[in-house]
Amino acid sequence: MTEPRWLTADERRAWLALMSLTTLLPAALDAQLHTAGKLSLFDYHVMAMLSEADGRMLPMSALAGRTSASLSRLSHVVSKLERREWVERQPHPKDARVTVTRLTDEGLRHLEALAPAHVEAVRSNFLDGLTEEDVEDLARIGRKVVARMKSDHWILNEGQD
Repeated sequence: MTEPRWLTADERRAWLALMSLTTLLPAALDAQLHTAGKLSLFDYHVMAMLSEADGRMLPMSALAGRTSASLSRLSHVVSKLERREWVERQPHPKDARVTVTRLTDEGLRHLEALAPAHVEAVRSNFLDGLTEEDVEDLARIGRKVVARMKSDHWILNEGQD
């Protein structure tokens, strides 16, 4: 039997910092969005990804990729957002076999109303504590880790237009 590759002290500190970050930051942003607009961070992320897409619409599979979600989780959230009339599902304009999700005008208004406070929460809880170099390093490291897990993830091509 091979000896496990135990973490070094530096690796353990990095891992524990990442675990704390991935627990504390989403919880803080979730709380802010719930208080401001009765949305979870994931709900907001779904709507934000739609707002950035051409025509404010994406096929469900593409939206799942952009939100790093399973289709079943995404479908549940889209159903909830549909009941609030913030998104709608419809056949793809060029291929009726494909279902697209579209951010409605009402959904866009809600998202735009929440965005300033959300961005401030992202800045105050996360970005304000980092240098410009830290931000660049984090983006580089994040892409590197994502590429090992999912080499076709959309984020790997983001910002390379």
